[in-house]
Amino acid sequence: MKPRAVSNPPNPWASTEVEYLEEIPPARLEVLEDHTREVLSHNNSPDVPFTWSVNAYRGCMHACAYCYARPTHEYLSMGAGTDFETRIVVKPHAPELLREAFERPRWQGEPVVFSGVTDCYQPLEASLRLTRRCLEVCAEYRNPVGIITKAPLIERDLDVLRTLAREARLWVSVSVPFHNAELARAIEPYVATPQRRLLTIERLAAAGISVAVSVAPIIPGLNDEDIAKVLAAAREAGATRAHYSLVHLPGPVKEVFEERLRAKLPLRAERVLHRIRETRGGELSDARFHHRMRGEGLYAQTIARLFDTAARRVGMRMSSLSEEAPTPFRRPARPSPQLSLF
Repeated sequence: MKPRAVSNPPNPWASTEVEYLEEIPPARLEVLEDHTREVLSHNNSPDVPFTWSVNAYRGCMHACAYCYARPTHEYLSMGAGTDFETRIVVKPHAPELLREAFERPRWQGEPVVFSGVTDCYQPLEASLRLTRRCLEVCAEYRNPVGIITKAPLIERDLDVLRTLAREARLWVSVSVPFHNAELARAIEPYVATPQRRLLTIERLAAAGISVAVSVAPIIPGLNDEDIAKVLAAAREAGATRAHYSLVHLPGPVKEVFEERLRAKLPLRAERVLHRIRETRGGELSDARFHHRMRGEGLYAQTIARLFDTAARRVGMRMSSLSEEAPTPFRRPARPSPQLSLF
């Protein structure tokens, strides 16, 4: 990753603030370890269609300007800007902690999603393999799994994914919010091109994996023009389901996004910000449940109709990510420690 100048919005949870009086230093990759004793995160938001997730990483090297998870780094006394992109927190014992969670009597085999606040296949996963090892635990216990990712690295784990699809239950959602590669590079600078992600969909589908395309986030005035192209290309690649969300810029994400937008796409910046405000009651963000992911107003309604029409035209089912079904979960049989009398 090419070093960038440190740029973080003020952290409201920090007691001090850093201000550079001379040249701003570069932000370099730093890997930090998290040794907490839990790996399963519980979600109770009505806007998120899953209850349990595993985050073996916190922060994300993909550096997407719109990432709603950026504020989570502020709770670690770090910044939501370049800190989120370069100071990556890892849980080195995530697979062992997941196994412990599955062994607890109260665990009933609910679906587990990778991940809620990061991309489980970001570049560090290539060497650390925490996601793969967690998926192997899920396969051993036949626990249903959902995966949301932008990264072609998922193709490395086709063997484990096939096992999950065959013996448990698996869905994969590949995020492709842009069709235009230049716009994607401006907003998602360290992610594979849209065309490479479409190839990932093709390879997953060819392996018998159920694949959805996530056109998320849709950024009004920027990539809403790509919706039909992405859906058509994803359907041709083998995706059978599709879903979307409107860009959501909570807290400091507004500053990170606007800074990137003005730096990389200065001629489009005002139009995009204006369009976002049209869908958010005049603001850049709306934290209300049931509004965060879809927005409101005429422009948001137009996006919803456009997505629905384009999906139906190419034969895509609308997907809510998780689907209710009996769990195939079971704990592996263990040898009894008691010796036989015979």
